[in-house]
Amino acid sequence: MSLFDLQGRRALITGSSAGIGLELARGLAQHGASVVLNGQRPDRLAAAVAQLRGEGLSVSSAAFDVTDEAAVNAGVAEILAGGPLDILINNAGIQRRVPLLEVTLPVWDEVLKTNLTSALLVSRAVAPHMIGRGGGKIICTLSLMSELGRRTTGPYTASKGGLKMLVKAMCAEWAEHNLQINGIGPGYFETEMTAPLVQDQVFSGWVKSRTPAGRWGQPAELAGAAVFLASRASDFVNGQIIYVDGGMLAVL
Repeated sequence: MSLFDLQGRRALITGSSAGIGLELARGLAQHGASVVLNGQRPDRLAAAVAQLRGEGLSVSSAAFDVTDEAAVNAGVAEILAGGPLDILINNAGIQRRVPLLEVTLPVWDEVLKTNLTSALLVSRAVAPHMIGRGGGKIICTLSLMSELGRRTTGPYTASKGGLKMLVKAMCAEWAEHNLQINGIGPGYFETEMTAPLVQDQVFSGWVKSRTPAGRWGQPAELAGAAVFLASRASDFVNGQIIYVDGGMLAVL
């Protein structure tokens, strides 16, 4: 079990005031990590911190916009002033469902900046610190859409496909410094973002029939992959994507 022990390690998780990010934070904290939650809304962050502290977990918060380079650099500097960072999870993400022929450039830019550019900005702010300390873990939350396209998901698909390749690019440049950079690719999970799809009986039926496991995933089921990639158990795993999808990518 010591391979998965995160005692004494500190993690920053972007977009973690709710949904998948909050469950990743809970999972890492349950394995001993001290977790810094991130988001743009201080009220939601405060509620998330209170919830996890109520479970006896070690968490704090840092509110800053991950798409703003100056805000990222200032936010990360403030976090580092409070102690070292061993783990970064780039989880912030949004979805804007619109056909490609109708998507406006502002919407396209918003999705790309939030889902892809933010991962570069935060990773680039944290990586020199990790390199100086002799190692670290960077994990990015991807998607099935890193591999597959679907109507009205063009901006999201492009961003998550780009994020997959950013993982590999960071591995190519930083693995020699004992940084492990990997990704987690969720399938269809019940979250605040997917609530309209879960409530759509036709779409939900399609998800269940298309997924060998026969159901939607629950956010807590992503914690195991995150703990693995954040721990010593993955010290020679680099540039890889673990898809947690109930088998959807494995079958036609």
